[in-house]
Amino acid sequence: MNGSSASSGSAGSGGPTGSPGLGLYALKPWYARKLSGVRGALARREVSPDTLTAAGVVCAAGAAAALAWLPGPLPAPLTALTVAVLLAARLAFANLDGALARDTGRTTRRGALLNELGDRAADLVMLAGFLPLAPLWLVATAALAATLPSWVSLAGAAAGAGRLNGGPVGKTERCALVIVAAATGWWTPVLVAIAAGSALTAVTRCARLWRELGAEQRELGVR
Repeated sequence: MNGSSASSGSAGSGGPTGSPGLGLYALKPWYARKLSGVRGALARREVSPDTLTAAGVVCAAGAAAALAWLPGPLPAPLTALTVAVLLAARLAFANLDGALARDTGRTTRRGALLNELGDRAADLVMLAGFLPLAPLWLVATAALAATLPSWVSLAGAAAGAGRLNGGPVGKTERCALVIVAAATGWWTPVLVAIAAGSALTAVTRCARLWRELGAEQRELGVR
């Protein structure tokens, strides 16, 4: 059976306290409602949630290819628009895969694994679009930093905490920054912002998890 998770790439919980998350992630419930009609159509056509996860990676790869062509055969505004459309589609697929799995009763642990791997792959492929445009060390640093928030969240989930999502520079903000780079040509500032912001997000999530797990430990100690 195919399936996807109810975590990061889906409409899962926003964190240990059930909050919607920080940054643009707070808009996710609104975005999910806007996509409800699409979800219904996909469910009626029996589309696999895993197919949507894969489609998100393909869209990220397409955005990376368009970004790498700047400046290239297409006018810069048109290429920037292409990057924006493909990354918007990537985020839509990331929202739809888990929600569709839950709607159709196809949530599986294998789908959860694929969802997490798909999110990480989409981030890395997206940032690979900067390789012809910026120093390799900076692209590699941004790519490594972009994975840190998710590793912290997964470590927290493994410890029994809720799955943290959101910013200040989470998946949605990274996509937005790449669109800014495509529109402006600010390769270096955007990569620095992605690297620094992702590292800050990882630290922020770690601090939240530490407090949450510490409070739980103290509560158990009292009992």
